[in-house]
Amino acid sequence: MNLTTRTALLLVGIVFTAYHAARTLFWTGPVMHPILVIITVCFGALATLIALFAEPRTPAVAIDAPLTAGGNGPKVLPMWAAVLALVAAALTPTAIAIGVGRDHVDAPYATGYIGGIGLLMTVVMIRRRVMCALLGVALLVIGSVIWLGPLGAFSFGLVGAIMWVSVAQIIMHSLDRASRDTVRLIELQRAAAAWQAAQSVRRRERRVRVQFALQVAGPLLTRMIGQGGALTSEERAEARVAEGTLRDELRAPNLLDTRVRVAIEQARRQGSTVTLLDEGGLDGLTEEELGRIRGEIADAIASAPSARIIVRSSRHPEIAVTVVGRSAAGDGLTPEDTVELWQEIARATTN
Repeated sequence: MNLTTRTALLLVGIVFTAYHAARTLFWTGPVMHPILVIITVCFGALATLIALFAEPRTPAVAIDAPLTAGGNGPKVLPMWAAVLALVAAALTPTAIAIGVGRDHVDAPYATGYIGGIGLLMTVVMIRRRVMCALLGVALLVIGSVIWLGPLGAFSFGLVGAIMWVSVAQIIMHSLDRASRDTVRLIELQRAAAAWQAAQSVRRRERRVRVQFALQVAGPLLTRMIGQGGALTSEERAEARVAEGTLRDELRAPNLLDTRVRVAIEQARRQGSTVTLLDEGGLDGLTEEELGRIRGEIADAIASAPSARIIVRSSRHPEIAVTVVGRSAAGDGLTPEDTVELWQEIARATTN
């Protein structure tokens, strides 16, 4: 048989409840009102069993509840069961004292209720009714001190009852703190795993970029080294195109596809300076939307007669990319370059 921790604790609670009930009912002296004693003991035992097995009406646990509550630990005791336990704690000392008689209130069988109520309040504390458990202990202390006196009450098990409830509270608090620490540790582990995954993706992307750079600039660099830097005009133009291509791949990979790369290369070979700047804002777009935007970028670059072309992504809620074409400065007409093209590419198409 698979004996779970909860089942074991319930069995321990039942055994101790039966022990304290039997201790009170095993009379070794005269009892003035045995029926009252039997009813009181049965009522206390019933309250303990209810505290052990009572289930809340709403099984769902609040989000901010400790992890040791609900399905992973003791559920919160229903309020009606907690009130029943308080009634037992308030009535039992007086009922037992009246039942056994004033002259026998300090007999061993007449003081067994102290351990029984202490057990009941321990169960209430474990079931997360802290204030009810503390109030029940206070009622037990008051009742036993009234009938037994301070010295008698504390010598007949009141100290042990208080200790049980206190230890139960310490244990539950420690379990809750350990659960919260476990949750934090899991969150940190997940964050570390996500960070490692992100770093792995970045390293993979860097390797791809490096491989692309070697494919684009490797042959040219080899020739440059072999010729000692003495390049022809055609080779210098080719080097400028390769350098610009590498810069585009590093700065704005989200803006590039085959059409954009071809349009940029043609514009550079015709003497234009093309600059791509990716300032974010394109991450949430679908592949279809990115394809449309890149197609418009390619068309804008191919049709721009400007000497300088700047393509810049945007975080604007409506504008995804802006393409600006500027004339060359110092052409004899104006001291500064002028804007010849200003095209804003929408983030989403309008129907």
